[in-house]
Amino acid sequence: MGREPRSRRRPAPSRRGAPEVLPGQHEVTGQTAELLRDLDVDEGWVLLLDGVPSSYVDLADPTHLGFEYMAWIAGVLDSLAPAGDPLDTVHVGGGAGSLARYLAATRPRSTQVVLELDPRIVELARDVLGLRQGPRLRVRARDGRAGLAKEPPGSADVVIRDAFDGLQVPSHLLTTGFLAEVRRVLRPGGTYVANLSGRPGLADARREAATALASFAHVALQSEPAVFRGRRNGNVVLVASDAPLPVDALLRRASGGAAPARVLVEERLAELVGRALPLEDPPDESVPLDDEPGVPGVVDPGDEVG
Repeated sequence: MGREPRSRRRPAPSRRGAPEVLPGQHEVTGQTAELLRDLDVDEGWVLLLDGVPSSYVDLADPTHLGFEYMAWIAGVLDSLAPAGDPLDTVHVGGGAGSLARYLAATRPRSTQVVLELDPRIVELARDVLGLRQGPRLRVRARDGRAGLAKEPPGSADVVIRDAFDGLQVPSHLLTTGFLAEVRRVLRPGGTYVANLSGRPGLADARREAATALASFAHVALQSEPAVFRGRRNGNVVLVASDAPLPVDALLRRASGGAAPARVLVEERLAELVGRALPLEDPPDESVPLDDEPGVPGVVDPGDEVG
């Protein structure tokens, strides 16, 4: 879920052999998907799901992230390792693959797994928006938590959760049980990054921050000051790790963006969280842990698409 994209006018280079992108509605499972052209960027496209901006892709420049929260997440990734060094990453929620494209462009030796629930969105990202898959980028049509459970222990440097059902994060991706699965997949000192809903009152963000604080040694929240003050809706990015976070680098990136942001840690984060309690799995909650074989849109590792 993102706000309207930031745009910039720029000519597009040739993409000989790439699929032609057609604006308008596309068929996905149980939702209305619509592709809108960014009139200020020749190869910029916005994917809306049931009218909500879900992904932004610049087919000519994968480092151009049209949503501000994605630029914040990119700043986190840029701060975790020297430029160009690989960051093996699991994406819980794929959409059009914007952040996967960014990592493939900036850290091409990274191994990435993208978990996207809807196989039709996988097909849209692949066949219409040209997301290329190969040995270092695998896209799987699976529920995020079920897919994460299939990943080997200690196999990822970063887990990114950017999964929404409408305006809500699915409940089974919010709990200490889910974060225990995240911790299992992360290498020691690995980093969890999540896109949160920042609606006035910040009840969801407070609970998610409390859950992360119960699961990781270091936690930060990043958003625009007006969102933290409850003056308007927006996105909040959560960063958590057992290793100290690169707070100084995050602050530099936050202050230099198109929409300057604040980073809350330690005392200021504790003030925001207040008495919010961690979210636990309900005792009777059934979390899907397997998938039917041969789900349409799942491409075997090593296949190249696009």
